[in-house]
Amino acid sequence: MRKELRFAGFGGQGIILAAHIIGHAASIYDRKNAVLTQNYGPEARGGASSADVVISDEEIDYPKVSVPDILVIMSQEAYSTYGGKLSETGTLIIDEDLVKLPGNRKAISVPSTKYAEGLGKKIVANIVMIGFFASVVDFVGSEAIRKSLLDNVPKGTEELNLKAFNMGYEHGKKIEA
Repeated sequence: MRKELRFAGFGGQGIILAAHIIGHAASIYDRKNAVLTQNYGPEARGGASSADVVISDEEIDYPKVSVPDILVIMSQEAYSTYGGKLSETGTLIIDEDLVKLPGNRKAISVPSTKYAEGLGKKIVANIVMIGFFASVVDFVGSEAIRKSLLDNVPKGTEELNLKAFNMGYEHGKKIEA
């Protein structure tokens, strides 16, 4: 099993942290191999940002994502840049508040920014997205992702981040049913 993931949005959304949490969950808690590479513009906050994760049961000899199996998009600019790069059987996941798809393009979506605003902290939209991701994939365990989340968020923010995660997770379970 080899899965290639790309998370993309703009600087300040926590794109790299989201990818790190997923890779950490896969490697530390699910005992798989994972590699993270990241890319962001020189302007950082507000500029383009992406992070790629390769997860595999076997040794990863080539860490670059060529055509992602899962593409998580959290901004319109990121969709314009990366939206056409998805495997034929891949899954496109979008923040429905910030990404509008052209024509009949199919995706699964979560209002992660709206949910985060409802919690009073727009900054946790990435964590809502991680919860949603955890509910719709089967190659990284949701409990592993939850544990990884707690390992990687600042101390004192665990409760808020778990609420955000659970909102995304529950949204994903509703659309799955």
